[in-house]
Amino acid sequence: MSGLIGKKIGMTSIFDENGKNIPCTVIEAGPCIVTQVRTEEVDGYSALQLGFDDATEKSATKADIGHAKKAGTSVKRKVVEFKGFDAEYKLGDAITVEHFIEGEFVDVAGTSKGKGFQGVVKRHGFGGVGQATHGQHNRLRAPGSIGAASYPARVFKGMKMAGRMGGDTVKVQNLRVYKVVPEKNLLVVKGCVPGHKNSYVIIEK
Repeated sequence: MSGLIGKKIGMTSIFDENGKNIPCTVIEAGPCIVTQVRTEEVDGYSALQLGFDDATEKSATKADIGHAKKAGTSVKRKVVEFKGFDAEYKLGDAITVEHFIEGEFVDVAGTSKGKGFQGVVKRHGFGGVGQATHGQHNRLRAPGSIGAASYPARVFKGMKMAGRMGGDTVKVQNLRVYKVVPEKNLLVVKGCVPGHKNSYVIIEK
């Protein structure tokens, strides 16, 4: 799927043609620079490596600096490969937010907000006493039984227990593109997108 790298700016709402208030996310999408072209002959598959958001050379490795110089660009903070571009692109070409069209649907992937160590009620939605989940009779937020006795004498893998929550890669599919603002590299999509403000997201069409 072809796409771009972007940065989540925040949320807003706009009114559609029927006067309905639509919650939207504003994403700064591109311009992304082609930092490498993968080909069938050399790499065994076709893809474009895109870079987004300039980094300082001081914070980059010599390998990154040399890689960027080949493309005639500065070092990038975020580099991602995309397949499925229809047009032919060369090293150093820029792909802008005009790659997307108003009205089409896109998938957006990002890293969800980290919530820290959470219990079973918040993490897995255990119901507690009122909904009689997992057997406890007087402790609303306790996990209850986690297994049997001397057999199997262990806790099965994947048991729903307390633990660290969030910070996962999450993809939200079929978000409608409401607005493309080429002069400011902005993309406005319907609904919410995973991650905190200024986090990197990958937009695919």
